[in-house]
Amino acid sequence: MAKRGNGLGGTPVEIPRKGRPNTWGVRTPLHFDKAQGKPVRYWIGRDYPTKTAAEKALREWHSNYDAGKIAARSDMKLGDWLDKWLSNHRKEGTTMAGYETKIRLHIKPHIGSVKLCEVTDDTLDDLYRLLETAPCPTNKGKPLGAKSIRHVHNVLSAALKAAKIKKLIVANPAEDAHPPTERQIRAQEQKYPTLDDGQTARFLATVWEPCGNRACDGGLTHHCLRDAPLWTVYAATGVRRSEALGMKWSLVHWEEGAIELGSVVVEVGNSYHLRKLTKDGDDNALIFVDQSVMNILKWQKERQDAERKRLGVAWVDHDLVFARDGFKLYRGEAGGPQDPEKVSARWRTLRTRLKLPDEFRIHDWRHSYVTNALEAGENLVEVSANVRHHSPAYTAAKYGKRRTENARKLAASNANRISLPSLV
Repeated sequence: MAKRGNGLGGTPVEIPRKGRPNTWGVRTPLHFDKAQGKPVRYWIGRDYPTKTAAEKALREWHSNYDAGKIAARSDMKLGDWLDKWLSNHRKEGTTMAGYETKIRLHIKPHIGSVKLCEVTDDTLDDLYRLLETAPCPTNKGKPLGAKSIRHVHNVLSAALKAAKIKKLIVANPAEDAHPPTERQIRAQEQKYPTLDDGQTARFLATVWEPCGNRACDGGLTHHCLRDAPLWTVYAATGVRRSEALGMKWSLVHWEEGAIELGSVVVEVGNSYHLRKLTKDGDDNALIFVDQSVMNILKWQKERQDAERKRLGVAWVDHDLVFARDGFKLYRGEAGGPQDPEKVSARWRTLRTRLKLPDEFRIHDWRHSYVTNALEAGENLVEVSANVRHHSPAYTAAKYGKRRTENARKLAASNANRISLPSLV
């Protein structure tokens, strides 16, 4: 049997020193390094004054290693670990796309080359300060906002937590880092415009007016009203853009006056896909609508049936309420999901033509729906349920701003309860 080299089995060895007393050194036993994927050993230390001190250091190493207090020594870079973590992550497509974007644009260019085991809370704090001050090409040349930086922190925190579980690092440095606070995020929140009930009513009346061109009969065939049902559903229900585009005829409950939201159309990278609804853990959420909305859906069904008959084999049915029509065929076909960005582009054109607020997005119909319902004194629980917020508390926190008229009513009610008017 061949003799093992000195120190290869975790035995202290004496190390000659020129010009000064010899020291003792000790290496770890051969053990498997998860970071490198192979057996390794390394020096615990080379400057112990005695053999006893070296043996004590070896015992401490064994104890700490067995307790998981020692991370594997590796040259793995943070960027490499983030790629590996992301490839093994099990989340829905849009979440994964968001993680990938933040890693690629905001993390790897700045600290991706830092060794995973050398990332500290100071490393992360320096990154957050840099993102707060440096111009960002993907943010119109402005620094990232507090909410976006908080998202970057959340991604790093989750990835580093996974590294700690795998014993690649001893502690998660993100736990001691200082990302933007909730107060800073709220201070930067953009106040998006909303339309009140009167403005919404005037908008809907306008979008249902036929264009009056010679080819327009004001009915099913002309393209001028092709988006009127879609805009109406956004304004009347407060659904998200993706949810309306994913509505299916088989999930419309005509007799109950309800629509089941089972699918969404989402953008993933440079493409878009129809997939199952998973937002807020809401599987097949049910929303209730007025009969007038049902009548509009019946009109949409008639128009779609006419399109299907006109296009024949070019119509490939996907059971979608707001399917891509035959106005401009996509790859020679119609009937599939619409491109969400093209829907938003048509919205921006309409918004300009009708002189709506410049920043009014499709999603702001959702804000308008909730704001107007609460202004009208509707039940908070029902409003929250119909827009599928995860709790009424969230709805109250986000939309429960003070309203002058309601505040006056509260003041008058309080005065009457304690008989203030009788004192004058």
